[in-house]
Amino acid sequence: MTAETRPLFNALAPIILVVLAVDALLTLVLEVLYLPTYLGSVAFPISALVAGAVNVGLVYAAGTVSTRASLRLLPLLVWTLGFLICATSGPGGDVLLGSNWQTLLLLFCGLVPPMIYVART
Repeated sequence: MTAETRPLFNALAPIILVVLAVDALLTLVLEVLYLPTYLGSVAFPISALVAGAVNVGLVYAAGTVSTRASLRLLPLLVWTLGFLICATSGPGGDVLLGSNWQTLLLLFCGLVPPMIYVART
């Protein structure tokens, strides 16, 4: 990156981080909606595996904007808070994420790979 474009990049960094945080919420919504997917009569939670790859990508993208660990982990923090909100019951008692192994797999795959990536970099 040249010295002339660096000030513009620094000015856009907060906007890019907000977009990455919103993207984390949008991908969480899709992962939660596709979590109860079945392949025939067998549960096939492919969205849990997608969660790990997407969250690593979001953390990587946030790392290109900021070197501070707290800002690098912002998309992962937003994803985790969204996951906790989806796991609680709503006003009518509805719960998006049940107490089953697919939910635990989504939590594990959504958090562990990005944390390993952050620990290794």
